[in-house]
Amino acid sequence: MQKTLWIERYADQGRCVGHIDGRVVFVRFALPGELVEVELDEPHQREDRFWTGEVTRVLEASPDRVSPPWKLAGPLKDGGGVGGADLIHVSRAGQLKWKQTIVAEQMKRLGHVETEVPIEEMPGEDLTGGLHWRTRIEFVTDAEGHPSMHRRGTNVRVPIDDMPLASQALLAIAKHKDIWTHQYDPNQHIRIAVPEPRDVFVSADADEDWLSKVVGDNYAILVDDHLMQGRRELTECIDVQGKRFTYHVDAGGFWQMHRMAPQRLPEHVLYLVRRALQGKTNPVIWDLYSGSGLFTLPLAVFAGAVDGADHTDTRVLSIEGAPKAVKHARKNIKHAGLHNITALCGDVAKTLHHVPQGFEHPDVVVLDPPRAGARAQVCKQIVESKAKAVVYIACDATSLARDTATLTSHGYELTDIRAFDMYPMTHHVETVALFTRTKRRK
Repeated sequence: MQKTLWIERYADQGRCVGHIDGRVVFVRFALPGELVEVELDEPHQREDRFWTGEVTRVLEASPDRVSPPWKLAGPLKDGGGVGGADLIHVSRAGQLKWKQTIVAEQMKRLGHVETEVPIEEMPGEDLTGGLHWRTRIEFVTDAEGHPSMHRRGTNVRVPIDDMPLASQALLAIAKHKDIWTHQYDPNQHIRIAVPEPRDVFVSADADEDWLSKVVGDNYAILVDDHLMQGRRELTECIDVQGKRFTYHVDAGGFWQMHRMAPQRLPEHVLYLVRRALQGKTNPVIWDLYSGSGLFTLPLAVFAGAVDGADHTDTRVLSIEGAPKAVKHARKNIKHAGLHNITALCGDVAKTLHHVPQGFEHPDVVVLDPPRAGARAQVCKQIVESKAKAVVYIACDATSLARDTATLTSHGYELTDIRAFDMYPMTHHVETVALFTRTKRRK
């Protein structure tokens, strides 16, 4: 069923809101202020509180609207619909405005905090236009064994021979390893991971001999989680305050996906931690949901440093639930020659019931929970620790807002917040918030 309506505001999941006869309609590929024709999803006659649909024609366009640079991720009417880039129709400035607005609205609605949310692009984004940022991609093979992606709302698999969101280094590996032309078995899951080279720029058209010198075997092609080419343990490198940190990570495990995110996020987190410590040189820090140690290592070296010098009086307790990630974290800690980190493996909430002696009362808690957030129990355990400050890294604004409500109701105040556009062309956004403990408790 086709309907014409005005689009009123941004909503979640990369959609916007309009109304038809008083009923809420969530619309894909729309923008606020537009007059559009929408094809309603079936079944559209149900008595649900809302309907959903997709733009088929724009009658009055927003100035933020652009022609999708990746057609397959665009509207179904244009042959798209594969997903993975739900803001592909929005200008870069419009995407930043969208995400900034969503975070602020969620913080107000669920976090009960009114705040402006500055947003920052990742370094180099002006050169790529929001493309070529993913260092990991995944897809499935269709019935003929070709790389493909599902078309939204169907079981149809659309063959692909490119991935414009992938980094140039990843695309170069895909090209030279014949990823797009290789005949796989049907229904296989393919994952490609290529750490970003930090010292050179890699073009997707890079010569294979030159590429082998720059990337070498530091990449992985996994088929149904089995290594087919490259190596299972990858090496990631970042530079923080002039010091290089090296990480060993599992090719199938979690790592910040944007090629510049592992570089920029630790810099900002460290800035907030040192701001919260106010010059204290022997702090105790918790790093929760710590993964392979992305934040752990720089915190252990620099959190209690004076004038940029290394300072070993800092003590860091890291907790992570994934055994492989903890195994790599411990290897990374040993490789860095650090002896001031205690790395524990276990569920965060359960492990916090048995904190090792000397770590019971941290000065600062850093946490980077999964999309569902830390939730009330862990937030309350942080409150009970009497930490002076909390640095919360969130990949979901709704979860951050809910946990904000818990922290602020137990005596913490939001004192800094910044969004990072680590997922261009998508509705996702990373947000880092600083909470400081006050004497007042609501």
